[in-house]
Amino acid sequence: ARGRQSSGAAMASGEGESRSGGSLLASETAQLEEHLEGWGEVMLAADRILRWEKPWFPAIMMLVVSVVFLLIYWLDPSVLTGVSCAIMMICLADYLVPTIASKMFGSNKWTTEQQQRFHEICSNLVKTQRRIVGWWRRLFALKEEKPKMYFMTVVSFLSVVAWIGQQVHNLFLTYLVVSFILLLPGLNRHRLITKYVGMAKREINKLLKQKEKKNE
Repeated sequence: ARGRQSSGAAMASGEGESRSGGSLLASETAQLEEHLEGWGEVMLAADRILRWEKPWFPAIMMLVVSVVFLLIYWLDPSVLTGVSCAIMMICLADYLVPTIASKMFGSNKWTTEQQQRFHEICSNLVKTQRRIVGWWRRLFALKEEKPKMYFMTVVSFLSVVAWIGQQVHNLFLTYLVVSFILLLPGLNRHRLITKYVGMAKREINKLLKQKEKKNE
């Protein structure tokens, strides 16, 4: 009887934690929706582009990114100038986009599908933030529990990053990283990563089997 009571209590506590976690996620999502309400139309348009709803969206996106990076390469600004211009553009966008969007569009004109998609975008942003915070906490937990492993992992990772940065031009490396991040939602939606990773695994298995046959 005691075992049943303890297992029942554990199940109840687990359900309570999941409910509290779900309510917290919903609360954070609602707050983010309210904060990004002025960016709604822009976020929906960006979401359509990033998910490749049209087959020519990836080409247009990469063309814009390439032009921006070529412009940066041509102007060759200093670090201070580049950071200042980037922050200035962010401030201008933060001020102008909600103002213009509220006049051109309006959340009252949204369809149920658009409202639902905006909610999903905000929910995914909150989940991504939680994952990043979770990884950060795990890293510090590893530092407390296994300091030697933490030290070796961090030093090895940073050494590899430093070596890559030394071999590849900084701007070109940034271009590759930005391009990959922007293409990732579309690659996931169309399952291209899974497709090509599966193809690579099959080819590797074929090569391994051929080597085993030759050795026999």
